[in-house]
Amino acid sequence: MNAQDEGSAEDTGTGHDAFGEEQREALRHAIRLEWFTLAWMSGTVVLVALVAGQSQAMQAAWAEDMLSLLPPIAFLVATRRIRRKPDRLHPYGHHRSIGVAHLVAATALLAMGGYLAYDSVVTLVSVERPPIGLTVLFGQGLWAGWLMVAVMVVTSTGPVGLGLKKLALAEQLHDKVLYADADMNKADWTTAVATITGVLGVGLGLWWADAVAALLVSVSILRDGVKNLRSSIGGLTDAEARTYDDSAPHPLIHEVEDAAAQETWVAEASARVRDQGHVFHAEVFVVPRPGAEPSAVQLAALRDRLHALDWKMHDVVVAPVPELPHRQTFRSTLRT
Repeated sequence: MNAQDEGSAEDTGTGHDAFGEEQREALRHAIRLEWFTLAWMSGTVVLVALVAGQSQAMQAAWAEDMLSLLPPIAFLVATRRIRRKPDRLHPYGHHRSIGVAHLVAATALLAMGGYLAYDSVVTLVSVERPPIGLTVLFGQGLWAGWLMVAVMVVTSTGPVGLGLKKLALAEQLHDKVLYADADMNKADWTTAVATITGVLGVGLGLWWADAVAALLVSVSILRDGVKNLRSSIGGLTDAEARTYDDSAPHPLIHEVEDAAAQETWVAEASARVRDQGHVFHAEVFVVPRPGAEPSAVQLAALRDRLHALDWKMHDVVVAPVPELPHRQTFRSTLRT
């Protein structure tokens, strides 16, 4: 076995193996929240469908509620799949299931948002006036718009609370599917406000208010779709590892480089880190000092130290090289 082989010998294991007890408890909590979300949103879909009538804003809200089922389902499927062990066809394990789930949810959001936006624009151009008439409730005549408003108020409260809880877990687990779901849930009140405004606008005689509200909802869906599609494609095409909310490069990249550069026999170090889902795969290139010839034991010791930096550092390869690979020099850490 040569030195480079020794640096990459550790089995990648399953996605679940990477978790410490704290992360496993967070994952259990997230799974419970997602099942509760599915139950709540299923009830919401039924209620909104019952009162939607011909209101385009309500139909757009119903479509968004239907789409809100996708991220929890994708998350639950992915968390089952990452428990599988690596095999000959999947030597890196099944961590990428999280990225695939993210892509599926993002594509659905983008497609539905585009359709709803198109439908809303056509309605405005063709000057279609939505009929919101009377309905009978407990033997009394009632403007159907009031039922729509009541349903939107009641059904929008749960997702906001769920979203805030999931947000903290998404950061703890470095889970972008959970973050996308939390972001959608947390912003659910904006859909409710837009829908309520559109329905009340029709009641006041503003025929265009309903279609405008539907357009606003569709733009919200499109925004979520574009943001999540960009993030999911970046992860699946091995873009630089970023934070769970994609706001910045992940700080672990610099921590890995700094830790490697602190070795007495290392002159330069640079890391190539990709996001596998919950965990990272890091290729760490090290240039030995003149005269230094690192042994397999030294390389393995460095690999273990990098593993110990964070639970997300699940698969680490240490490669001694005479010079840093092309395009990695801009990330190098020089020892002084």
